[in-house]
Amino acid sequence: MHRLLLACALFLGTAWASDVLDLTDDNFESVSAQHALLLVEFYAPWCGHCKKLAPEYDSAAARLKGTLSLAKVDCTSNSATCNKFGVSGYPTLKIFRDGAESGSYDGPRTADGIVSTLKKQAGPPSVDLRSGEEFEKFIADKDPSVIGFFRDSYGPTHSEFLKAANSLRENYRFGHTDQDDLVNKYDSNGEGVVIFRPPRLTNKFEDATVSFPAHEKITSNKIKTFIQEHIFGLCPHMTEDNREQIQGKDLLVAYFDVDYDKNAKGSNYWRNRVMMVAKKFADAGKTTLNYAVADRKTFGHEVSELGLDASAGDLPVVGIKNSKGEKFVMQEEFTRDGKALERFLQDFFDGKLKRYLKSEPIPENNDGPVKVVVAENFDELVNDESKDVLIEFYAPWCGHCKNLEPKYKELGEKLAEDPNIVIAKMDATANDVPSSYEVRGFPTIFFSPAGSKSAPKKYEVSCDHTVFSKELQCPPPPFTTQELMSDSDQHCKCIVQIILARL
Repeated sequence: MHRLLLACALFLGTAWASDVLDLTDDNFESVSAQHALLLVEFYAPWCGHCKKLAPEYDSAAARLKGTLSLAKVDCTSNSATCNKFGVSGYPTLKIFRDGAESGSYDGPRTADGIVSTLKKQAGPPSVDLRSGEEFEKFIADKDPSVIGFFRDSYGPTHSEFLKAANSLRENYRFGHTDQDDLVNKYDSNGEGVVIFRPPRLTNKFEDATVSFPAHEKITSNKIKTFIQEHIFGLCPHMTEDNREQIQGKDLLVAYFDVDYDKNAKGSNYWRNRVMMVAKKFADAGKTTLNYAVADRKTFGHEVSELGLDASAGDLPVVGIKNSKGEKFVMQEEFTRDGKALERFLQDFFDGKLKRYLKSEPIPENNDGPVKVVVAENFDELVNDESKDVLIEFYAPWCGHCKNLEPKYKELGEKLAEDPNIVIAKMDATANDVPSSYEVRGFPTIFFSPAGSKSAPKKYEVSCDHTVFSKELQCPPPPFTTQELMSDSDQHCKCIVQIILARL
Protein backbone atom coordinates (compact mmCIF):
# COMPACT_ATOMS: atom_id res chain seq x y z
CA MET A 1 0.00 0.00 0.00
CA HIS A 2 2.79 2.43 0.93
CA ARG A 3 4.56 1.73 -2.34
CA LEU A 4 1.30 2.30 -4.24
CA LEU A 5 0.76 5.64 -2.52
CA LEU A 6 4.36 6.61 -3.21
CA ALA A 7 3.96 5.68 -6.86
CA CYS A 8 0.77 7.74 -7.09
CA ALA A 9 2.49 10.68 -5.44
CA LEU A 10 5.40 10.47 -7.84
CA PHE A 11 3.01 10.19 -10.79
CA LEU A 12 0.97 13.19 -9.70
CA GLY A 13 4.10 15.20 -9.03
CA THR A 14 5.33 14.45 -12.52
CA ALA A 15 1.93 15.07 -14.10
CA TRP A 16 1.61 18.49 -12.51
CA ALA A 17 5.25 19.54 -12.84
CA SER A 18 5.63 22.86 -14.59
CA ASP A 19 8.19 23.73 -17.23
CA VAL A 20 8.30 27.29 -15.88
CA LEU A 21 11.52 28.09 -14.01
CA ASP A 22 11.14 29.31 -10.42
CA LEU A 23 13.56 32.16 -9.79
CA THR A 24 14.45 33.75 -6.46
CA ASP A 25 16.56 36.59 -5.11
CA ASP A 26 19.39 34.08 -4.73
CA ASN A 27 19.45 32.61 -8.23
CA PHE A 28 17.88 35.22 -10.53
CA GLU A 29 21.11 36.71 -11.84
CA SER A 30 22.92 33.42 -12.35
CA VAL A 31 20.01 31.60 -14.02
CA SER A 32 18.83 34.47 -16.22
CA ALA A 33 22.39 34.98 -17.47
CA GLN A 34 22.35 31.43 -18.86
CA HIS A 35 19.52 32.25 -21.29
CA ALA A 36 19.91 34.23 -24.49
CA LEU A 37 16.18 34.99 -24.23
CA LEU A 38 14.02 34.56 -21.14
CA LEU A 39 10.46 35.67 -20.42
CA VAL A 40 9.90 36.33 -16.71
CA GLU A 41 6.56 36.74 -14.94
CA PHE A 42 6.63 38.73 -11.69
CA TYR A 43 3.58 37.68 -9.70
CA ALA A 44 1.89 37.38 -6.31
CA PRO A 45 0.16 34.14 -5.23
CA TRP A 46 -3.04 36.00 -4.30
CA CYS A 47 -3.31 37.88 -7.61
CA GLY A 48 -6.42 36.97 -9.61
CA HIS A 49 -4.95 37.92 -12.98
CA CYS A 50 -1.86 35.85 -12.18
CA LYS A 51 -4.04 32.82 -11.49
CA LYS A 52 -5.84 33.37 -14.80
CA LEU A 53 -2.54 33.63 -16.67
CA ALA A 54 -0.99 30.54 -15.03
CA PRO A 55 -2.40 27.77 -17.29
CA GLU A 56 -1.62 29.76 -20.44
CA TYR A 57 1.89 30.49 -19.21
CA ASP A 58 2.48 26.85 -18.27
CA SER A 59 1.18 25.69 -21.65
CA ALA A 60 3.46 28.10 -23.50
CA ALA A 61 6.45 26.92 -21.45
CA ALA A 62 5.67 23.29 -22.28
CA ARG A 63 5.39 24.03 -26.01
CA LEU A 64 8.66 25.98 -26.06
CA LYS A 65 10.57 23.50 -23.88
CA GLY A 66 14.00 22.80 -25.27
CA THR A 67 14.07 25.96 -27.39
CA LEU A 68 13.06 28.91 -25.19
CA SER A 69 12.45 29.26 -21.47
CA LEU A 70 9.83 30.96 -19.31
CA ALA A 71 10.37 31.84 -15.66
CA LYS A 72 8.48 33.37 -12.75
CA VAL A 73 9.32 35.26 -9.57
CA ASP A 74 7.07 35.33 -6.49
CA CYS A 75 7.34 38.98 -5.43
CA THR A 76 5.89 38.32 -1.98
CA SER A 77 9.03 36.38 -1.05
CA ASN A 78 11.58 37.86 -3.46
CA SER A 79 11.06 41.57 -3.07
CA ALA A 80 14.68 42.51 -3.81
CA THR A 81 14.48 41.24 -7.38
CA CYS A 82 11.03 42.71 -7.99
CA ASN A 83 12.07 46.10 -6.63
CA LYS A 84 15.22 46.05 -8.74
CA PHE A 85 13.15 45.80 -11.91
CA GLY A 86 10.50 48.30 -10.84
CA VAL A 87 7.62 45.85 -10.51
CA SER A 88 4.55 47.70 -9.20
CA GLY A 89 1.64 45.57 -10.43
CA TYR A 90 0.87 41.93 -11.04
CA PRO A 91 1.42 40.12 -13.24
CA THR A 92 4.30 42.03 -14.83
CA LEU A 93 6.06 40.29 -17.71
CA LYS A 94 9.54 41.28 -18.85
CA ILE A 95 11.95 39.98 -21.46
CA PHE A 96 15.58 39.37 -20.51
CA ARG A 97 18.53 38.74 -22.84
CA ASP A 98 21.64 37.16 -21.33
CA GLY A 99 20.53 38.27 -17.87
CA ALA A 100 19.90 41.91 -18.81
CA GLU A 101 16.42 43.42 -19.00
CA SER A 102 15.47 43.94 -22.65
CA GLY A 103 12.01 45.44 -22.19
CA SER A 104 8.43 44.81 -21.16
CA TYR A 105 6.43 42.02 -22.73
CA ASP A 106 3.36 43.66 -24.26
CA GLY A 107 2.14 40.78 -26.39
CA PRO A 108 -0.93 38.54 -26.03
CA ARG A 109 -1.33 36.62 -22.78
CA THR A 110 -2.59 33.40 -24.29
CA ALA A 111 -0.43 30.33 -24.86
CA ASP A 112 -0.61 30.80 -28.64
CA GLY A 113 0.21 34.48 -28.37
CA ILE A 114 3.14 33.96 -26.00
CA VAL A 115 4.62 31.22 -28.19
CA SER A 116 4.24 33.30 -31.35
CA THR A 117 5.70 36.44 -29.77
CA LEU A 118 8.69 34.69 -28.23
CA LYS A 119 9.54 32.95 -31.50
CA LYS A 120 9.68 36.38 -33.11
CA GLN A 121 11.85 37.64 -30.26
CA ALA A 122 14.19 34.67 -30.43
CA GLY A 123 15.27 35.06 -34.02
CA PRO A 124 16.98 38.03 -35.65
CA PRO A 125 14.90 41.23 -35.69
CA SER A 126 14.77 41.07 -39.47
CA VAL A 127 14.90 38.01 -41.75
CA ASP A 128 17.60 38.03 -44.43
CA LEU A 129 15.81 37.19 -47.70
CA ARG A 130 18.38 35.62 -50.01
CA SER A 131 16.26 34.94 -53.08
CA GLY A 132 13.12 35.98 -54.92
CA GLU A 133 11.43 32.79 -53.76
CA GLU A 134 12.16 33.54 -50.10
CA PHE A 135 10.93 37.09 -50.60
CA GLU A 136 7.62 36.04 -52.21
CA LYS A 137 6.98 33.48 -49.49
CA PHE A 138 7.69 36.04 -46.76
CA ILE A 139 5.28 38.70 -48.06
CA ALA A 140 2.53 36.10 -48.64
CA ASP A 141 1.88 35.92 -44.89
CA LYS A 142 -1.48 36.76 -43.29
CA ASP A 143 0.15 39.73 -41.52
CA PRO A 144 1.77 42.81 -43.08
CA SER A 145 5.48 42.69 -43.90
CA VAL A 146 8.07 45.47 -43.65
CA ILE A 147 10.93 44.96 -46.10
CA GLY A 148 14.19 46.87 -46.27
CA PHE A 149 15.96 46.99 -49.66
CA PHE A 150 19.68 47.75 -49.34
CA ARG A 151 22.33 47.44 -52.00
CA ASP A 152 24.88 47.99 -49.24
CA SER A 153 24.18 45.44 -46.50
CA TYR A 154 26.63 47.08 -44.11
CA GLY A 155 25.70 50.72 -44.64
CA PRO A 156 24.30 53.13 -42.02
CA THR A 157 20.79 53.01 -43.49
CA HIS A 158 20.65 49.26 -43.08
CA SER A 159 21.75 49.69 -39.46
CA GLU A 160 18.94 52.19 -38.86
CA PHE A 161 16.46 49.70 -40.32
CA LEU A 162 17.67 46.91 -38.03
CA LYS A 163 17.43 49.25 -35.06
CA ALA A 164 13.77 49.99 -35.88
CA ALA A 165 13.09 46.30 -36.50
CA ASN A 166 14.51 45.34 -33.13
CA SER A 167 12.37 47.95 -31.40
CA LEU A 168 9.13 46.82 -33.09
CA ARG A 169 9.87 43.11 -33.57
CA GLU A 170 7.22 42.10 -31.03
CA ASN A 171 4.43 43.62 -33.12
CA TYR A 172 5.45 43.45 -36.78
CA ARG A 173 7.30 41.26 -39.30
CA PHE A 174 10.58 42.51 -40.79
CA GLY A 175 12.72 41.29 -43.65
CA HIS A 176 15.59 42.73 -45.67
CA THR A 177 17.41 41.91 -48.87
CA ASP A 178 20.41 43.00 -50.95
CA GLN A 179 19.44 40.98 -54.04
CA ASP A 180 19.93 43.24 -57.06
CA ASP A 181 16.78 42.19 -58.90
CA LEU A 182 14.61 42.89 -55.85
CA VAL A 183 16.36 46.16 -54.94
CA ASN A 184 16.04 47.42 -58.52
CA LYS A 185 12.37 46.43 -58.70
CA TYR A 186 11.25 48.08 -55.48
CA ASP A 187 13.74 50.92 -54.97
CA SER A 188 15.81 52.41 -57.76
CA ASN A 189 17.83 54.49 -55.26
CA GLY A 190 19.46 51.38 -53.87
CA GLU A 191 17.97 51.67 -50.41
CA GLY A 192 14.41 51.95 -49.17
CA VAL A 193 11.69 50.54 -46.94
CA VAL A 194 8.38 49.16 -48.22
CA ILE A 195 5.31 47.90 -46.37
CA PHE A 196 3.60 44.94 -48.06
CA ARG A 197 0.02 44.43 -46.95
CA PRO A 198 -1.34 40.86 -46.72
CA PRO A 199 -2.34 39.51 -50.16
CA ARG A 200 -5.67 38.26 -48.80
CA LEU A 201 -6.59 41.85 -47.90
CA THR A 202 -5.83 43.22 -51.38
CA ASN A 203 -8.54 45.64 -52.53
CA LYS A 204 -9.23 48.39 -55.08
CA PHE A 205 -9.43 51.19 -52.51
CA GLU A 206 -5.74 51.34 -51.53
CA ASP A 207 -2.35 50.23 -52.80
CA ALA A 208 -1.00 46.84 -51.77
CA THR A 209 2.34 48.46 -50.89
CA VAL A 210 3.48 51.71 -49.28
CA SER A 211 7.01 53.04 -49.73
CA PHE A 212 9.01 55.18 -47.34
CA PRO A 213 9.20 58.72 -48.80
CA ALA A 214 12.16 58.83 -51.19
CA HIS A 215 13.09 62.42 -50.27
CA GLU A 216 13.41 61.70 -46.53
CA LYS A 217 16.51 60.46 -44.77
CA ILE A 218 15.98 56.96 -43.43
CA THR A 219 16.41 56.89 -39.66
CA SER A 220 15.19 54.47 -37.02
CA ASN A 221 12.64 56.91 -35.58
CA LYS A 222 11.29 57.88 -38.99
CA ILE A 223 10.93 54.23 -39.98
CA LYS A 224 8.95 53.55 -36.79
CA THR A 225 6.66 56.51 -37.43
CA PHE A 226 6.19 55.44 -41.05
CA ILE A 227 5.26 51.91 -40.00
CA GLN A 228 2.82 52.96 -37.30
CA GLU A 229 1.06 55.34 -39.69
CA HIS A 230 0.74 52.95 -42.64
CA ILE A 231 1.07 49.33 -41.52
CA PHE A 232 -2.63 48.53 -41.23
CA GLY A 233 -4.03 50.56 -44.09
CA LEU A 234 -7.55 51.92 -44.36
CA CYS A 235 -9.44 49.03 -42.74
CA PRO A 236 -7.44 46.16 -41.18
CA HIS A 237 -8.72 42.83 -39.95
CA MET A 238 -8.56 43.16 -36.16
CA THR A 239 -7.57 39.97 -34.33
CA GLU A 240 -6.61 39.01 -30.80
CA ASP A 241 -2.96 39.39 -31.79
CA ASN A 242 -3.08 42.90 -33.28
CA ARG A 243 -5.89 44.50 -31.26
CA GLU A 244 -3.39 46.28 -28.98
CA GLN A 245 -1.95 48.15 -31.97
CA ILE A 246 -5.36 49.00 -33.47
CA GLN A 247 -7.45 49.98 -30.46
CA GLY A 248 -7.02 53.07 -28.30
CA LYS A 249 -7.74 55.61 -31.04
CA ASP A 250 -11.07 56.80 -32.42
CA LEU A 251 -12.12 53.53 -34.05
CA LEU A 252 -15.11 52.23 -36.00
CA VAL A 253 -15.42 48.45 -36.06
CA ALA A 254 -17.76 46.41 -38.24
CA TYR A 255 -18.41 43.06 -36.58
CA PHE A 256 -19.52 40.12 -38.72
CA ASP A 257 -18.49 36.54 -39.50
CA VAL A 258 -14.88 37.21 -40.50
CA ASP A 259 -13.00 34.07 -41.49
CA TYR A 260 -10.14 34.48 -43.96
CA ASP A 261 -9.21 30.81 -43.76
CA LYS A 262 -12.60 29.36 -44.70
CA ASN A 263 -14.42 32.26 -46.35
CA ALA A 264 -12.03 34.94 -47.58
CA LYS A 265 -14.42 36.03 -50.34
CA GLY A 266 -17.31 36.57 -47.94
CA SER A 267 -15.06 38.32 -45.45
CA ASN A 268 -13.81 40.74 -48.08
CA TYR A 269 -17.33 41.34 -49.41
CA TRP A 270 -18.40 43.17 -46.25
CA ARG A 271 -14.96 44.66 -45.62
CA ASN A 272 -15.03 46.25 -49.07
CA ARG A 273 -18.38 47.88 -48.27
CA VAL A 274 -16.86 49.44 -45.16
CA MET A 275 -13.78 50.54 -47.10
CA MET A 276 -15.86 52.11 -49.86
CA VAL A 277 -17.55 54.42 -47.35
CA ALA A 278 -14.39 54.98 -45.28
CA LYS A 279 -12.44 56.10 -48.36
CA LYS A 280 -15.18 58.54 -49.32
CA PHE A 281 -14.90 60.28 -45.95
CA ALA A 282 -11.09 60.10 -45.92
CA ASP A 283 -10.94 61.71 -49.37
CA ALA A 284 -13.19 64.48 -48.02
CA GLY A 285 -10.66 65.22 -45.28
CA LYS A 286 -12.36 63.27 -42.49
CA THR A 287 -9.24 61.45 -41.35
CA THR A 288 -9.57 61.44 -37.55
CA LEU A 289 -11.48 58.14 -37.45
CA ASN A 290 -9.87 54.72 -37.93
CA TYR A 291 -11.65 51.63 -39.26
CA ALA A 292 -11.44 47.86 -38.78
CA VAL A 293 -13.42 44.67 -39.28
CA ALA A 294 -13.53 41.94 -36.64
CA ASP A 295 -15.12 38.56 -36.14
CA ARG A 296 -18.32 38.91 -34.14
CA LYS A 297 -17.69 35.68 -32.21
CA THR A 298 -14.07 36.42 -31.32
CA PHE A 299 -15.06 39.89 -30.13
CA GLY A 300 -18.47 38.93 -28.80
CA HIS A 301 -17.78 40.75 -25.53
CA GLU A 302 -17.24 44.00 -27.43
CA VAL A 303 -20.45 43.50 -29.40
CA SER A 304 -22.27 42.93 -26.12
CA GLU A 305 -20.71 46.08 -24.64
CA LEU A 306 -22.37 48.00 -27.49
CA GLY A 307 -25.76 46.56 -26.55
CA LEU A 308 -25.83 44.46 -29.72
CA ASP A 309 -26.45 40.76 -30.31
CA ALA A 310 -23.42 38.90 -31.67
CA SER A 311 -25.57 36.00 -32.87
CA ALA A 312 -28.24 37.97 -34.72
CA GLY A 313 -28.23 37.67 -38.53
CA ASP A 314 -25.48 37.82 -41.14
CA LEU A 315 -25.26 41.58 -41.59
CA PRO A 316 -22.43 43.50 -39.93
CA VAL A 317 -23.15 45.44 -36.76
CA VAL A 318 -21.21 48.64 -36.29
CA GLY A 319 -19.95 50.65 -33.36
CA ILE A 320 -17.52 53.49 -32.73
CA LYS A 321 -15.40 53.86 -29.61
CA ASN A 322 -13.35 57.01 -29.29
CA SER A 323 -10.14 57.61 -27.36
CA LYS A 324 -12.18 58.87 -24.38
CA GLY A 325 -14.02 55.55 -24.16
CA GLU A 326 -17.30 56.99 -25.46
CA LYS A 327 -19.35 54.61 -27.61
CA PHE A 328 -21.70 55.21 -30.52
CA VAL A 329 -23.84 52.48 -32.07
CA MET A 330 -25.24 52.28 -35.58
CA GLN A 331 -28.93 51.57 -35.05
CA GLU A 332 -29.92 51.36 -38.71
CA GLU A 333 -29.48 47.98 -40.40
CA PHE A 334 -26.32 47.69 -42.50
CA THR A 335 -27.10 47.98 -46.23
CA ARG A 336 -25.18 46.47 -49.12
CA ASP A 337 -24.91 49.81 -50.89
CA GLY A 338 -23.22 51.35 -47.84
CA LYS A 339 -25.77 54.15 -47.53
CA ALA A 340 -26.75 53.30 -43.94
CA LEU A 341 -23.10 53.35 -42.86
CA GLU A 342 -22.61 56.61 -44.74
CA ARG A 343 -25.49 58.25 -42.86
CA PHE A 344 -24.14 56.97 -39.55
CA LEU A 345 -20.68 58.37 -40.25
CA GLN A 346 -22.04 61.71 -41.43
CA ASP A 347 -23.98 62.06 -38.18
CA PHE A 348 -20.85 61.10 -36.22
CA PHE A 349 -18.68 63.74 -37.88
CA ASP A 350 -21.48 66.31 -37.54
CA GLY A 351 -21.68 65.61 -33.80
CA LYS A 352 -25.31 64.52 -34.00
CA LEU A 353 -24.97 61.05 -32.46
CA LYS A 354 -25.99 60.37 -28.89
CA ARG A 355 -23.38 58.25 -27.16
CA TYR A 356 -24.40 54.78 -26.08
CA LEU A 357 -24.30 54.13 -22.37
CA LYS A 358 -24.79 50.68 -20.94
CA SER A 359 -26.67 51.29 -17.72
CA GLU A 360 -29.02 49.71 -15.26
CA PRO A 361 -32.11 51.79 -14.47
CA ILE A 362 -31.60 54.60 -11.95
CA PRO A 363 -32.90 53.28 -8.60
CA GLU A 364 -36.26 54.75 -7.59
CA ASN A 365 -35.18 54.66 -3.95
CA ASN A 366 -31.53 55.32 -3.15
CA ASP A 367 -31.65 56.26 0.52
CA GLY A 368 -29.51 53.41 1.89
CA PRO A 369 -26.12 53.95 3.57
CA VAL A 370 -24.37 52.75 0.41
CA LYS A 371 -25.56 54.67 -2.64
CA VAL A 372 -26.23 52.60 -5.75
CA VAL A 373 -24.49 54.11 -8.76
CA VAL A 374 -25.37 53.24 -12.35
CA ALA A 375 -23.93 54.70 -15.55
CA GLU A 376 -26.86 57.11 -15.94
CA ASN A 377 -26.39 58.72 -12.51
CA PHE A 378 -22.60 58.45 -12.23
CA ASP A 379 -22.00 62.14 -12.91
CA GLU A 380 -24.66 63.19 -10.43
CA LEU A 381 -23.45 61.02 -7.54
CA VAL A 382 -19.72 60.51 -8.06
CA ASN A 383 -18.65 63.62 -9.96
CA ASP A 384 -20.31 66.03 -7.55
CA GLU A 385 -17.39 68.41 -6.92
CA SER A 386 -18.61 69.20 -3.41
CA LYS A 387 -18.40 65.64 -2.10
CA ASP A 388 -15.74 63.07 -1.26
CA VAL A 389 -16.85 59.76 -2.74
CA LEU A 390 -15.61 56.25 -2.01
CA ILE A 391 -16.95 53.89 -4.68
CA GLU A 392 -16.66 50.12 -4.92
CA PHE A 393 -16.85 48.50 -8.36
CA TYR A 394 -18.10 44.95 -7.96
CA ALA A 395 -19.49 41.93 -9.80
CA PRO A 396 -22.60 40.09 -8.52
CA TRP A 397 -20.85 36.72 -8.82
CA CYS A 398 -17.67 37.82 -6.99
CA GLY A 399 -17.19 36.02 -3.68
CA HIS A 400 -14.76 38.66 -2.41
CA CYS A 401 -17.37 41.35 -3.06
CA LYS A 402 -20.03 39.41 -1.14
CA ASN A 403 -17.71 38.98 1.82
CA LEU A 404 -16.90 42.68 1.81
CA GLU A 405 -20.54 43.82 1.61
CA PRO A 406 -21.48 43.85 5.34
CA LYS A 407 -18.36 45.78 6.34
CA TYR A 408 -18.80 48.19 3.46
CA LYS A 409 -22.40 48.78 4.54
CA GLU A 410 -21.17 49.33 8.10
CA LEU A 411 -18.81 51.98 6.79
CA GLY A 412 -21.70 53.68 4.99
CA GLU A 413 -23.77 53.69 8.17
CA LYS A 414 -20.94 55.25 10.21
CA LEU A 415 -20.54 58.07 7.69
CA ALA A 416 -24.22 58.53 6.80
CA GLU A 417 -24.57 61.72 8.86
CA ASP A 418 -21.74 63.51 7.05
CA PRO A 419 -23.29 65.40 4.10
CA ASN A 420 -19.92 65.81 2.39
CA ILE A 421 -19.09 62.10 2.16
CA VAL A 422 -20.70 59.48 -0.08
CA ILE A 423 -20.10 55.73 0.17
CA ALA A 424 -21.19 54.12 -3.11
CA LYS A 425 -21.07 50.96 -5.17
CA MET A 426 -21.53 50.08 -8.83
CA ASP A 427 -22.06 46.80 -10.67
CA ALA A 428 -19.24 47.06 -13.21
CA THR A 429 -20.61 44.15 -15.24
CA ALA A 430 -23.92 45.88 -15.95
CA ASN A 431 -22.80 49.50 -16.37
CA ASP A 432 -20.22 51.35 -18.41
CA VAL A 433 -17.36 52.45 -16.19
CA PRO A 434 -15.76 55.84 -17.02
CA SER A 435 -12.32 55.50 -18.60
CA SER A 436 -10.60 57.30 -15.69
CA TYR A 437 -11.61 54.39 -13.43
CA GLU A 438 -9.54 51.36 -14.43
CA VAL A 439 -11.32 48.24 -13.20
CA ARG A 440 -9.47 44.99 -13.86
CA GLY A 441 -10.49 42.91 -10.85
CA PHE A 442 -13.24 42.76 -8.26
CA PRO A 443 -13.77 44.46 -5.98
CA THR A 444 -11.91 47.60 -7.00
CA ILE A 445 -12.27 50.67 -4.79
CA PHE A 446 -11.65 54.28 -5.80
CA PHE A 447 -11.62 57.47 -3.77
CA SER A 448 -12.91 60.46 -5.77
CA PRO A 449 -11.99 63.55 -3.73
CA ALA A 450 -14.00 66.75 -3.73
CA GLY A 451 -12.61 69.31 -6.15
CA SER A 452 -10.47 66.74 -7.96
CA LYS A 453 -12.84 64.51 -9.90
CA SER A 454 -10.48 64.09 -12.84
CA ALA A 455 -7.94 62.23 -10.69
CA PRO A 456 -9.64 59.45 -8.68
CA LYS A 457 -7.35 57.45 -6.39
CA LYS A 458 -7.33 53.71 -6.86
CA TYR A 459 -7.08 51.61 -3.68
CA GLU A 460 -5.25 48.57 -4.96
CA VAL A 461 -2.82 48.16 -2.13
CA SER A 462 -1.26 45.39 -0.16
CA CYS A 463 -1.94 44.90 3.54
CA ASP A 464 1.38 46.54 4.32
CA HIS A 465 -0.09 49.87 3.26
CA THR A 466 -3.12 50.34 5.48
CA VAL A 467 -2.13 53.32 7.57
CA PHE A 468 -4.05 56.26 6.14
CA SER A 469 -5.06 59.66 7.41
CA LYS A 470 -8.13 59.63 9.63
CA GLU A 471 -9.61 62.51 7.64
CA LEU A 472 -11.32 61.24 4.49
CA GLN A 473 -10.59 64.53 2.78
CA CYS A 474 -6.82 64.03 3.16
CA PRO A 475 -5.13 62.40 0.15
CA PRO A 476 -3.66 58.95 0.78
CA PRO A 477 0.10 58.41 0.91
CA PRO A 478 1.88 56.76 -2.02
CA PHE A 479 0.88 53.16 -2.58
CA THR A 480 1.87 50.32 -4.83
CA THR A 481 -0.29 49.44 -7.81
CA GLN A 482 -1.20 45.89 -6.93
CA GLU A 483 -4.41 44.08 -7.72
CA LEU A 484 -6.49 43.23 -4.66
CA MET A 485 -7.36 39.62 -5.41
CA SER A 486 -6.35 37.47 -2.47
CA ASP A 487 -7.94 34.60 -0.66
CA SER A 488 -11.36 35.60 0.56
CA ASP A 489 -10.74 36.19 4.28
CA GLN A 490 -7.43 37.94 3.81
CA HIS A 491 -8.85 40.03 1.00
CA CYS A 492 -11.78 41.27 3.08
CA LYS A 493 -9.56 41.95 6.06
CA CYS A 494 -7.29 44.01 3.85
CA ILE A 495 -10.07 46.10 2.31
CA VAL A 496 -11.80 46.66 5.62
CA GLN A 497 -8.53 47.80 7.22
CA ILE A 498 -8.10 50.31 4.45
CA ILE A 499 -11.54 51.88 4.61
CA LEU A 500 -12.09 51.69 8.37
CA ALA A 501 -8.68 53.24 9.00
CA ARG A 502 -10.06 56.40 7.45
CA LEU A 503 -12.82 56.86 10.06
